[in-house]
Amino acid sequence: MSAFACISASVVQGSAIGPASYVITAADLRPVHSGNVIIKYADDTYLVVPAANDDTCDEELKHIQAWADDNNLRMNAVKSKSRGARGKSVQLPPPFPTIERVSKLTALGVIINDRLTSTDHVTELLVSCTELVYAMRALRTHGLPHQSNYLPQPGSFKCIYISLCKQCSYV
Repeated sequence: MSAFACISASVVQGSAIGPASYVITAADLRPVHSGNVIIKYADDTYLVVPAANDDTCDEELKHIQAWADDNNLRMNAVKSKSRGARGKSVQLPPPFPTIERVSKLTALGVIINDRLTSTDHVTELLVSCTELVYAMRALRTHGLPHQSNYLPQPGSFKCIYISLCKQCSYV
């Protein structure tokens, strides 16, 4: 039998019920200012502030921090990032001292850059697809049958590819 442990957080990180528990807990998290949006998915939260409201960022972050404190949660400063979209004549607001400003970030699997173009995302997809095609060719060269029922699941391609690269580097 497992020993009892005291849980001092409202959402247990890494647990099977963690994301669902966070969704329920975060149901009352709303932005302070109209025009700002808080997007929640599983255990990720995104604050979207349009340029017209950039002076509200500090207050929104303080509100989110207070909400986290009230719900016995911790805002992970290491994972918190700021990314501003800029045009030719738009100046970015000054960065926040506790949040790193980045030129691109990944939100829900999509890479968003500071120009709001799809270039970085498409490039990443093409690199990933090229790696998978290379892995499939290498597997077929080493005897993988051509019948589709023998193909590995899509998530295992990257592991196979990394394994093949390590084998090739030893030879």
